[in-house]
Amino acid sequence: MGSHHPECPDRLSAIQDRLIAAQLDLYLQFHDAPLATTEQLTRVHPLRYIRTLEMNVPTTGIFHVDPDTAMSPGTWTAALRAAGAGVLAVDLVMKGEAENAFCAVRPPGHHAERAKAMGFCFFNNIAVAAAHAIDQWGLKRVAIIDFDVHHGNGTEEIFANHENVLMVSTFQHPFYPYCGAENPAPNMCNVPLPARTRGDGFREVVSEVWLPRLRDYAPEMLFISAGFDAHYEDDMGNLGLLEADYAWVTEQLLAVARESGKGRVVSMLEGGYALSALARSVATHVKVLADLH
Repeated sequence: MGSHHPECPDRLSAIQDRLIAAQLDLYLQFHDAPLATTEQLTRVHPLRYIRTLEMNVPTTGIFHVDPDTAMSPGTWTAALRAAGAGVLAVDLVMKGEAENAFCAVRPPGHHAERAKAMGFCFFNNIAVAAAHAIDQWGLKRVAIIDFDVHHGNGTEEIFANHENVLMVSTFQHPFYPYCGAENPAPNMCNVPLPARTRGDGFREVVSEVWLPRLRDYAPEMLFISAGFDAHYEDDMGNLGLLEADYAWVTEQLLAVARESGKGRVVSMLEGGYALSALARSVATHVKVLADLH
């Protein structure tokens, strides 16, 4: 997205390096993300929007969709693969070829609305994956969990009042994108957190709000918008989560998945911009998903 932009290739390099350093790579299957198809994308994005995005990809340099969100010559392919990763993950998990999956992808997706790119996001990766599970695999109840420091406004806009989706989320508020706290749809369980909320406050919300709602819903599959920018070391936000909090919430969500969804979880990277904290947090999250903790 340009020099000095926080949403940079180093994010994925840091994650990969940390997984290797922690020797987690020895226990994981690795898959290359395929390109999402037009059919998969149009479940959540209008064709006109997809075509407009494609036409705006520059052959050289940077094209700014908004002041924060920029396209380079490689953005189109990267965005297609980021969305395609979630589709492949759903297929692997539903076929029983993987117990669960973490998609280390960029660009992120949860700010992308049906017809609007914003917040570093072009396609709503988690929405594409969830829609694939519903349409291709016939699931009737899927849950989306979003613990990024920023509210997943795009995911909410796409799935508000959707009969097959429950979304639960926490996010710093008031904060970008300055929404999510006012009159959400009945299938949206948004819990705004004030700045400087630490792990104990986050865990209280998960225990008292998220988990009862999720268990009552009994999802057949869980999708996690795994943003790690609520970490104490990440200056993109002002919350105070630590690796132990990400391990704990992952354990809680896995327990829900095992109760009603045969343990099926697809987690997709969203935010997280302090490279060391991001890498450590992802490794912790993956370690729990892989039942290696």
